Amino acid sequence: MGGIQPLVIALLASRVLHQRLTGRVVIAGATGLFGVCLIVLQAQARLDAIGLLAAIDGTLSMASGIVLTKKWGQPAPPLTTTAWQLIAGGLSLLLLMLVIEGLPVAPLTPLNVVGYTYLSVIGTAFAYVMWFRGIAQLAASTTAFLGLLSPVVAIHLGWIIAGENLTSMQIAGIVIVLSSISVAIVSRRTPLVLRSC
Repeated sequence: MGGIQPLVIALLASRVLHQRLTGRVVIAGATGLFGVCLIVLQAQARLDAIGLLAAIDGTLSMASGIVLTKKWGQPAPPLTTTAWQLIAGGLSLLLLMLVIEGLPVAPLTPLNVVGYTYLSVIGTAFAYVMWFRGIAQLAASTTAFLGLLSPVVAIHLGWIIAGENLTSMQIAGIVIVLSSISVAIVSRRTPLVLRSC
């Protein structure tokens, strides 16, 4: 579901930011979505209604956040914005966890602390600061395509670190995703405008 984000952002940016919706961006977005599907969908995949709703909600929230950040700017430096956003999100998730799952029962190990520290500092704080800087520098529709790199990076890490095998469909998906990102970036320089939009 996250693969539809470039298309959602391109549409929102055309309406809210008055950025031109180009044929290349629409084609690149649809192609990128197809590539992501080739990477992540396997024969044993099963759809879960709650998971789909959560994914759609996350995609729409992220897309709206990117476009509105471009429209209104950031109220504070990127680190401050990131900190408040993550505190609010963390508190929301904490409440859900307490209601649905309760407190964790497994003991906290030093390895857990190292992993949590890495995820907090590098995987979250640093990554979000860079993300907000990227949003400030790039067009919203270009920024959206960076999200397509997530499954590409994940599958590469699985291959390199966990020794997972890549299928020919997944390799084709990687090539398609990287190509769609390249087309989207180039399209910012040479737009093909959709007349009907």
